[in-house]
Amino acid sequence: MPINLSKGQKVDLTKTNPGLSKIFVGLGWDTNKYDGGGNFDLDCSVFCTNAAGKVDNEKNFVFYNNKENENGSVIHNGDNRTGDGAGDDEQINVNLSAVPATIEKIAFAITIHEAEARNQNFGQVSNAYVRIVNEVDGQELIRYDLGEDFSIETAVVVGELYRNSGEWKFSAVGSGYREGLGGLAKDYGLA
Repeated sequence: MPINLSKGQKVDLTKTNPGLSKIFVGLGWDTNKYDGGGNFDLDCSVFCTNAAGKVDNEKNFVFYNNKENENGSVIHNGDNRTGDGAGDDEQINVNLSAVPATIEKIAFAITIHEAEARNQNFGQVSNAYVRIVNEVDGQELIRYDLGEDFSIETAVVVGELYRNSGEWKFSAVGSGYREGLGGLAKDYGLA
């Protein structure tokens, strides 16, 4: 049975699951009906940051056009352009034991592609979630359902894996951005 988190909650991942090293992070969402005329394409982006909270190497910004970090310990499994269907819309594989020691935090974000041009925002998105699954046995360990807290935002940091005293923890962040991917890139030192 997975641990269900609320915004702001943190939970041990590796301490409570000894030997856990290979996980995947599943992200899912649905789009509400709207009359915008354009497609609604959400994307998962991953920011592998140092102790200062910055991405120190462009290779550590993982997304559909850069599918793995500097050493291949974080891998994006491809872009779902519609969000149709049940289950995860995009997945990221993480080999926790292989993440370079210089990476302290792995932040997972969902952005709306061309949100401003298409007049789209997270107020038109429902059922968004992030979940962490043990890759070896398929067991869902952690789940965070974002709820309907976002109206004008075009990007959301949904959660973060981070190191703490040699163990990995997960934090349910749920922090929205109006400036989309550009705002995230600026905060994480890419712009």
